[in-house]
Amino acid sequence: MRPTLFISDLHLAPQAPAVTRIFLDFLRGRARAAESLFILGDLFEAWPGDDCLDDPADGLAAAVVAALHELVTAGVGLAVMHGNRDFLLGERFAAASGARLLPDPWLLALPGGEFVLAHGDALCTDDREYQSFRALVRRRDWQQAFLARPLSERKAVAAALRQQSETAKRDKAQYLMDVNPVETDDFLRAHGYVGLIHGHTHRPAVHDHLVDGIHVQRWVLADWHASRGECLCWDGERLTRECLD
Repeated sequence: MRPTLFISDLHLAPQAPAVTRIFLDFLRGRARAAESLFILGDLFEAWPGDDCLDDPADGLAAAVVAALHELVTAGVGLAVMHGNRDFLLGERFAAASGARLLPDPWLLALPGGEFVLAHGDALCTDDREYQSFRALVRRRDWQQAFLARPLSERKAVAAALRQQSETAKRDKAQYLMDVNPVETDDFLRAHGYVGLIHGHTHRPAVHDHLVDGIHVQRWVLADWHASRGECLCWDGERLTRECLD
């Protein structure tokens, strides 16, 4: 059977062309052998709205969307989940790329296994400042008002928010940017004790949870860098990590 692949946290941006090259090579190579590809958030470092596809100065967005569409045309299923950076990916992006936009979380039944997929940021509940921001920007009225502003203005706001986020990370204790253990166990319980696959924390690992006496694994996806990417592969029996140089 063809494998199912999972990735997240590529943070594609014009300032990181090497990551984009690795990703495009992945789409035209390894991903073509897959049954499906699931991108669990933060495909882009920022997404100011689907109309950025019309911006001649934003060739990255158009190139990535075109490559995703080629993957779908080749017969690979594609699903994309919003991250904390690209939560404004919309229906036009989905139509142009051929992707299905997934809600967060999403229960996935595959031959030989069942998983719950998430970006992961909603589980980082110790960071109350971020959770307040997340609740605000996920509101429909906030998004509609933001998207009504000129694209250039939205890009400037996104750049400022990215800078604020990087500054805040340096000032926060490390535990604030990881999942809350109690919240995570409650999440696993609520979703039937199936394995969890998520990104966001940039701490790739496999965690063993014992929830109500039931062993549950939590797989954390890797973030991508200029020298390497990584995908998680389900072959019908087990999950394995694959390095993408």
